[in-house]
Formats: sequence, C-alpha cells, structure tokens
Amino acid sequence: MGQERFEIPAENAATAQALVETALESDLGYEIVESLTTDVGPRLAGSEAEARARAWGEALGTELGFDRVDVEGFTMPFWDRGELSITMTAPYEQDLYGTALGGSGTGEFEAEIVYFRTVDDLIAVEDGALEGRIAFIDGDIMVPSQTGAGYGPANQRRRIGWQHAERAGAEALVVRSVGSDSHRFPHTGMMSAMNGRWAEIPVIAVSNPDADHLRRLHNSGTPIALSIDSTAGWHGEVTSGNVVLELTGRENPEEIVLIGGHLDSWDLGTGAVDDGAGVAITTAAAALIADLPERPRRTIRVVMFGAEEVGLLGAFAYAEQHADELENHVLATESDFGARTIWQLVSNVSGEANPAVDEIGRIIAPLGIIRGGSDVPGGGPDIIPLAAAGVPTVRLNQNGTDYFDLHHTPDDTLDKIDPDELAQNVAAYAALVYLAAELDVDFRDAADD
Repeated sequence: MGQERFEIPAENAATAQALVETALESDLGYEIVESLTTDVGPRLAGSEAEARARAWGEALGTELGFDRVDVEGFTMPFWDRGELSITMTAPYEQDLYGTALGGSGTGEFEAEIVYFRTVDDLIAVEDGALEGRIAFIDGDIMVPSQTGAGYGPANQRRRIGWQHAERAGAEALVVRSVGSDSHRFPHTGMMSAMNGRWAEIPVIAVSNPDADHLRRLHNSGTPIALSIDSTAGWHGEVTSGNVVLELTGRENPEEIVLIGGHLDSWDLGTGAVDDGAGVAITTAAAALIADLPERPRRTIRVVMFGAEEVGLLGAFAYAEQHADELENHVLATESDFGARTIWQLVSNVSGEANPAVDEIGRIIAPLGIIRGGSDVPGGGPDIIPLAAAGVPTVRLNQNGTDYFDLHHTPDDTLDKIDPDELAQNVAAYAALVYLAAELDVDFRDAADD
C-alpha cells in the first residue's frame, strides 16, 4: 500500500495560495534583477564589480526588511580576460568573434591550425605533435532542449581540451563555443584545472558561425592560419563573499530552509539570465514571505553565492563556514537556470517527507508545474556541497530551451527576461519556501541525523 496523503492545514494552504496570487501581481522580482544588472552590471568573480554587487545585496536586504543581513567573506585567486584579438590570416584575412575562457593564459603569435572534429580526437594526439601550431576543436552546436541536456558532454572541449593541447605542444587552443545559438556571440566559461595548474597557452572559444566557417574551409582542404593576441591571466588572491539574508523562524530558528542564486556573472553581458534572475526570484519570494503577519516556524535563509562561475567557490566556502550547523539545514534549493517559466518540481528528501512535497506540488500545480521525480539529487549548482553533506534538496526546473543561446554570452541582458514569466517563478518559490518553513515535516532521513 502507498503512503497516506499528507494534509496541509487549511490556514497554511490559504497563505501559500495568497502568496502565489500576490507574487503574480508583483513586479518585485523584475525590479530586483533590473537594479542588479543596471546599477551594478557585469560581476566577474573576484572583481571590483562583484564587490559592488555584495554592497548592493546588503542594501537590498536591509531595504526589504530581512532580520539578518551579512556578508561572509572568503579568499580566491582572481583571473581576468584582459584583451583579445583573433584574426584568420590564411587563406584570407577575417576577424573572428572569440573570447578567452576562464583560466586561459597569455600569448601573441600567428600559426597554422590543426583541425580536430571532437575533443576525443585531440586526446588521441601524441605528446609534442602540435608544436608551433594551433589546435582547433570543432564539435557541434548544442541541440536546444527544455532540460539543457547535452551541455555536459559538449562542455568537455572547454573543460579539458587545453590539457591535451598543451601536452601536444600547441601554441594555443581554439574551441567551438558551448552553446545552442547561431549568432556571432562567443560563449565564455571556466576550464578545469589539472593538478592545481591552469593553462599557460591562450584558450579561446569562437562563436558558432565562426566555427562553422573554419569547418567549411577545413573540409575544402584549405590551410588555415590564425593570429592571436591574448593578455588573459591570473592576478593573485582577492576577497569575494556570500551575501546572506535571513528571516528568523518564530519557533525553530535553528532549523534552516536555504534558497538562493549566485551573485557573480561572466563579464560579456550583464548577467541577467545567469544568474541575476535567480537572485531576484529567491530574494523576492522571501521578501513576500517577510510581509506576512508572522514569520514561518523555521528560518528562511537567502544566499547570494559569490564566485560560482569560477568553480562554486562561494558554495564550498559556505559549506565549510557552516559545517557545524549543516545538520540543521532542513531543505535547500537554488534558482540558476534562467528566467523562463518553471514546469517541474523534483526532490530528494526523506521517504516520509515525499507526501508533503507532493502536496506542495498540488498547491503550485495551477502555475503549470508538474510533479517530477522524488529521488532526484541536486538542488542547483551551489547546493552541491550541501547535498553532499546530506542536506535534503528540491528543485523547481525551468524551461531551458533557449538558455544556452544566452548563457555566458554578450547576449545575456535584461531584455531577455519576461516579467510575467519571472513572476511565475517568484510565485512558485514563495509558496514552496513558505510551506517548507512552516509545515511540521522532517525532510531528512533519520540516518542523516
């Protein structure tokens, strides 16, 4: 026999439904992301702009009436892209649209390219075989999908390609951007370190149309040469931080429902979709809950994570700084997949709590949200360290069909956000977070306590 249906008290259900209705009529979420992207702009991890974003977050939390507003600092190495020019010089001269990838090195030279259809083809190359030349990994344009499937496999050329290009002696690595658009907007992103070491050579992503052009020339048998001048590099240790906003629980303040998004962004656009929207959605949802006549039973903690784009540094710093209280984190989730409508609720909580999550799903179902799996790990990128420590998670999955058109590109700007779709996100988060903080439900497995 299945578990009995969980009954949400009528008063709590009515409050959650009222939060939904209020959120759908509110412009708060859009106003927050508009302010962040306009008043602060791009927020590269570790930069002066990210520091201004933290000050912005503190001021916002105070203005919205949170009970606690704090910045929890941590140190990190700072990488900056500097200046870049990349020009095809043979068979004729044409400027390409490219961007240095995070962790890229410095270099200035002209050389012939060696074409690789996939990253696996480069991996198979012998040591030293590319001396004096530039490696180019092609790949394919990502196929758009609601879930963003395909990003992980495509991302391997960005993550590890440099390691094999350097091993083979290449002067530089050029890769097809990891994205689903066909515009001349290159996608940036962080590479993976190897044994604590980063690339010494320039590593550059070119836009999908430019990659298509290089492929056609290669297929015609024409030798191709590029001229590259990149000043990207590392600039020592700096301070970053997580902005923490809190609504203190009225009965069990030590029990924490954590939500958030990441405050930093790449510097090509204004970080509206990735992840100004997530910061706005979760902050606005908590602010609407703050306007209720009384606080929920548990504490609601909004974290604007720092330095996510360069390796989840803020997420790991938070988990380390709060290690002694992670057992009191009863549930965690993050919004970090754009600003389109939420279509699915998934979870990874105790078996006893699943019926309660099912009922929360029924509350938000009129928003067009279906109940997905009840054993789906995750919660969002910045939640990974918490989930690894046993914190239960839920995730409100957004429609990501066009997310990788915009992700990490100059096209990630405020005009891509629909205010009504953003309000639907705020409504879903407000109801979910309120009920998670108010209901007498243990989301943890007994074995985790």
